[in-house]
Formats: sequence, C-alpha cells, structure tokens
Amino acid sequence: MDNALYVGLSRQMTLRRELDIVANNIANANTTGFKTEDLMVRTEAAKPARTLGGTNPVKFVLDDGVARDFTQGAMTKTGGDFDVAIEGQGFFKVQTAGGERYTRDGRFTTNPEGKLVTQTGNPVLDEGGTEILIDPKQGPVTIGKDGIVSQGQLSVGKIAVVRADDLSSLSKDGDNLYRNTANATLQQAPNAVVHQGMLESSNVQSVVQITKLIEVQRAYESMAKMMDNAAELTRSAVERLGKAN
Repeated sequence: MDNALYVGLSRQMTLRRELDIVANNIANANTTGFKTEDLMVRTEAAKPARTLGGTNPVKFVLDDGVARDFTQGAMTKTGGDFDVAIEGQGFFKVQTAGGERYTRDGRFTTNPEGKLVTQTGNPVLDEGGTEILIDPKQGPVTIGKDGIVSQGQLSVGKIAVVRADDLSSLSKDGDNLYRNTANATLQQAPNAVVHQGMLESSNVQSVVQITKLIEVQRAYESMAKMMDNAAELTRSAVERLGKAN
C-alpha cells in the first residue's frame, strides 16, 4: 500500500503546481501581451517498496517544467500615441538593470527625460540597441508598421522587434518581461508588423482556464480519496494480522 501512497503523493504535488499555473493564467487574463502557460509532467520509474507481487518498477509523476503558448492575442484599439502591438512573431527589446529583456507588452510612455519607456520605466531600445528619445517640441509621434518612430519629417528611431528561433529559451523575468537563457542572440523579426494605437490582449481563454481549474481540483480530491482508501486498507490489514497473532 505504501507504493499507492507515494505515487498518489507525487501526483498531488504536480496537481498543486498545475493549480498555481492555471490560477496565474486566470489572474492575467487582462494583462497586455500575457501568454497562457501549461504544466508539463513526466513519469519516472523507481524501485517500489517491498511488496509481494507488486509492480516493478513503480512510476511516479514529476513536474517537468512549464509550456508557454505564444499564439497571437487579440488586438485592441486604444488610440494612444505610444501604445503599440506586434502582429506576428517577435518581441520588443527593452533595457533593464539586469540587461536586455523582451516583452509583448506595448504600453509605452515617455519619462521626464523624453525616453520611450515601458510602464515600469525600462527604456525601449531601437535596432542598434540605443534608447529612443522623444522631443515634445518636434510635434506628434507617428509609429510606422515597420517600427520607425517619426515626428513630422524627422525620424527619431526604430523600435526593435526581435524573434527567438527557440521560444523555450525565453524565461519569465517578472513585470511581463522575458529573459534570453540561450547563448544565441535574438535576430530581427522582418515579418512582424507594428500597430500604433493598439495593444495585444492576453491569449488566455478564461472559460477554458476556469474549466481546467475545476478539473484540477476534482483530480486532487479524487487522488486524496484514493490515498485515504489505501491508508484504510493498510490499517485494516494490520488490525487483522494483529488479531490473527
């Protein structure tokens, strides 16, 4: 019976992790540029407890990381001069205290120095890796579909849109940012289209995630019941053996 308890416990641990991920998806349903995440699991064979005629090996369930769905989110029109959305694959490149980071969140603004920055104040970078400066005296800002930022006839920069050949190399880094964990440099995304005055919504499907949340909760409860039954069988077996002796 110990094997059933161990296997059940390993499954409960992954269900707890999956519950956290689904809850995080639901919490970020309205977060600009957020991408849905799913838990990946794997089985691992291990030697069982000493059981006469028991299965060998016993397979446990383990957390094998998080899969991220990078499909396009819906475009929402805002009309904001510094709101931009990417259509297609790619990420905006920003500068943080920890180095370059990447995001799909295009809710940009300007700081007191005139730099184009994210909501958390990180400078948005152009293709050359430099910051983009906006001078209010030069007039309204226009951002082309190629990412070129203009004020009247003056081009002040081009918002960098880069892509990763291996999306699994991008790791979450907080504030809706991703960090490149691979050695390869992210390349320009030539097919990406930048839309001014629009934002990309989260690709979370709330109904799907709520349904999944209910399924995870029921699976957890079912596993707990199975473990309780296994423990009760063990207790009953011990009592009978005790009486027999």
